[in-house]
Amino acid sequence: MSIPARHRTARGAPVPPGAEARRRAVVTAPANDAGGRVVESRRPLADLMRPQGVEEFVGQSHLLGPGRPLHVAVRDGRLQSMILWGPPGVGKTTLARILTLRAGLVFETLSAVTAGVAEVRKVVGEARSRAQPTVLFVDEVHRFNKAQQDAFLPHVESGLIVLIGATTENPSFALNNALLSRCAVHVLKTLDGDELGTVVERAVRRLDARPGARAVEFAGDARAALIEAADGDARRALNLLENAVALAGDERPIVTPETVDAARGAAARRFDRGGDYFYDLVSALHKSIRGSDPDASLYWLARILDGGADPNYVARRLIRIASEDVGNADPRALGVCLDAAEAYRRLGSPEGELALAQAVVYLAVASKSNAVYRAYRAAAADVERFGSAEVPPHLRNAPTALARGLGHGAGYRYAHDEDRAFAAGERYFPQDVPPRRYYEPVDRGLETKIRARLEDFRRRNRESLRQRRR
Repeated sequence: MSIPARHRTARGAPVPPGAEARRRAVVTAPANDAGGRVVESRRPLADLMRPQGVEEFVGQSHLLGPGRPLHVAVRDGRLQSMILWGPPGVGKTTLARILTLRAGLVFETLSAVTAGVAEVRKVVGEARSRAQPTVLFVDEVHRFNKAQQDAFLPHVESGLIVLIGATTENPSFALNNALLSRCAVHVLKTLDGDELGTVVERAVRRLDARPGARAVEFAGDARAALIEAADGDARRALNLLENAVALAGDERPIVTPETVDAARGAAARRFDRGGDYFYDLVSALHKSIRGSDPDASLYWLARILDGGADPNYVARRLIRIASEDVGNADPRALGVCLDAAEAYRRLGSPEGELALAQAVVYLAVASKSNAVYRAYRAAAADVERFGSAEVPPHLRNAPTALARGLGHGAGYRYAHDEDRAFAAGERYFPQDVPPRRYYEPVDRGLETKIRARLEDFRRRNRESLRQRRR
C-alpha cells in the first residue's frame, strides 16, 4: 500500500534535540549492553512480541476487519484523532503505534499520570517545526483534568496534532465534551481464549527460536490454565508464559499447571475499584437480583468480592436493592440486608461474606415491587414543581398558646378516635398541591394486602366526600 505524499515522514524536517530519542525509546524500549547495542534476551517477552504491523495484531476484528473504521485508516494511511477505550492488555498502545507507522507520521507519547500542560505545550512546539502532523499518544488520558484536556483542543482542531488517547474508563464520564466532539471513540474488547492461544503460540515459537534454546512444552492442562489466568489480557499471558518458562528451567522447559500457578502468584482477575468496570459488575449483580435469578446473583457477588471490592459497599448496595426492588412486597428483605451488613461488620472476611450471600439469595427470590421507589421519585418531582407549599393550618404543630391562637391544629381529626382508626375524607396535601396517588402497590407478596387496604381507604374517602356534597 502506498502512503500519500502528504502523510509521509519528511526526512529533512528538523527535529528538536531529544525528541527523536524519546520517540525511539517509546517504540522499542530496548535493553542495551555496554556499547549501546540491544540485548534481546533482556527485553521482556511482552515487548519482544509487540506486533509491528496490523497483520500481526490479534483481536479487535470489529475495528480492524474489512470495511471497519481502523481497517480503513490503515488502508488509506490517514489518521483522525481518536480515543481507544478498553481494558488493559488488549493492544491500545500497540494499535496506536501501528496506525502511526502506517501513516508515516512522527509518534510522540505522554503519560497523563506524570505529564501536565507544560509537557503538552512542549510537544506542540516540536510539532510546529515538522512538515506533517504529529501523532500524540496519551496513555491514561482520563487522568488529565479539564484544563489539561482543553490544552489539546486548538491543536487537534487545526490538525497540527493527531491525538490518540488510551483509557480504561468510560470516555463519556472521564473526558470533557469539547475533546470528545473532536475524537472518534473506538471500544476495544478483551481477547477471547482462541485469540490468547494465538498470542501464546507465537510467543512459544519465538522462545523456541532462541540460540541454544530447547523447545517449550506444555504438560496436561497447563496451556489452558495459562490462558484462563491471563483473563483476556495479552500482556498478562506473555508475562505468565515468560515466568512459567523461567521457573521450568532451561534444561527441560516443560510448563505444568503447577508451574503456571506458581508463576501467576495470587489470582488477579480484571477489576478496577471505583472505575467503569467495577460499576458494570455491580450493575450485573443488581439486575440479576431484580430479575429473580439467585444463581447469577451469587456469581456476580463472587466476582465482585473476588476482585477485592469492599464488602461493606456491597452490603450498602443490597440495602438499597431491598427498598428499591423488593419494597413492601416483602418488608423483611430490608431487615435481612441490615442484619447481613451487621454480621459482616462483626465477622469480617471470609466468614461474613456468607451473610452477604444469604441476603443476595433472599433478595433474588423475594416478591418484587418498585412501587415505593416510583412513589418517592414522583413525590420528589412534585416537591420541585410546587416549591415550598404552605403546610395546611390543621396539620401544623401547636405547642404554644400563640400557635393555637393562630389556628394551628384547629379542626385536625385524630385518626385513632375515628371509625377503624381512619379519618375518612380528611385532606393531608397542601392547598396548592392537588392530591396525588404516588404509591400504587403491586399485586405481589404483602403488597397484595396493602393494595386491598388502600382501596378500602379510598372507597371510604369517596363516600365521605359524596356525603359532604349533599
